[in-house]
Amino acid sequence: MKKNFKFETEAIRTQTERTQFLEHSTPMYLTSSFIFEDAEDMRASFAEEKERNIYSRYSNPNSSEFIEKVCKMEGAEDGFAFASGMAAVFSTFAALLDSGDHIISSRSIFGSTHSLFTQFFPKWNVSTSYFKIDELDKLEELVTPKTKIIYAETPTNPGVDVLDLEELGKFAKKHNLIYIIDNCFASPYLQQPIKFGADLVIHSGTKLMDGQGRVLAGITVGNKALIDKVYRFSRITGPSLSPFNAWVLSKSLETLALRVDKHCDNALRLAEFLEGHPKVNWVKYPFLKSHPKYEVAKKQMKAGGCVVAFEVKGGVEAGQKFFNAIKMLSLSANLGDSRSIVTHPASTTHSKLSVEERMASGITDGMVRVSVGLEHIDDIIADIEQALG
Repeated sequence: MKKNFKFETEAIRTQTERTQFLEHSTPMYLTSSFIFEDAEDMRASFAEEKERNIYSRYSNPNSSEFIEKVCKMEGAEDGFAFASGMAAVFSTFAALLDSGDHIISSRSIFGSTHSLFTQFFPKWNVSTSYFKIDELDKLEELVTPKTKIIYAETPTNPGVDVLDLEELGKFAKKHNLIYIIDNCFASPYLQQPIKFGADLVIHSGTKLMDGQGRVLAGITVGNKALIDKVYRFSRITGPSLSPFNAWVLSKSLETLALRVDKHCDNALRLAEFLEGHPKVNWVKYPFLKSHPKYEVAKKQMKAGGCVVAFEVKGGVEAGQKFFNAIKMLSLSANLGDSRSIVTHPASTTHSKLSVEERMASGITDGMVRVSVGLEHIDDIIADIEQALG
């Protein structure tokens, strides 16, 4: 078949080899293990002299198909799929770090990742230094002889800030650092960090990749040699994705482009509506011209994504009143769902951070994060408008 298909075609036509039943759609391989033809086949397989499925904790046709699709979407050499996004984050770092190593990370990261860096990694003598998203010029001050990884999310969770992937890539190359990007908010359809120098890209498949709030999943793709380390750590520790969830995700990727286009259209229209609302202090969306990094977003993203952040005037009380008045949108911590979701980061996803830590990440008391879904935009705006009062 023709190579180098367009994104949408790869998402649909990348499939496992057909069985003797000549199925049109990839079946589920709900098996824990695989059999061998004879003693020599089993010996050679465990010796890794041949590439084949042995045990679903290592690989499975469904997870392999999902990984192959994401690799093609991101321009990656290899990958490994996990049971959740945080399993992907933890396993990737754990596989690459040694005691005494040092991480440089953006301060604006998911709350659970922050907890990993500050509460658990120090127990294993791994330290982290943070930089603010608007202080890339101060990165040089953070480098030590033990620095091994530079890590960031862009757009960030939950503030929808944007970091310059190319600038980070040049810094990582200069200092010979492993460059890792969480690309969850953008999805591989909107942004491919490897083009800008990233060595590894992490996704929570739970979000836009699934797109309907059904399954948990994570994936890391990128440099083959680094992925091999992640694979060897993960086949021993066991955070691998289930075949069923991999099958669901591979099917979901077939419609990723269509869904994300609609998410982005709706999100931009909501952001434009909120920007002129008298009860809103500020709005952040990467493709709003008022976004501080609008030009950077336009350079590295196809569109602005599904998440809009804004601050309700009146602080905590006004925020609570807004949430209690929501009727159609869901109050949930997820994002990237077909259903629009609102959340209050200060009291939910980032509640374990101190007030000072939240403010350093741009998370104010009245900040609201909206994951804009696929409902009609008029209905989404109407619900938010009536909740604002």
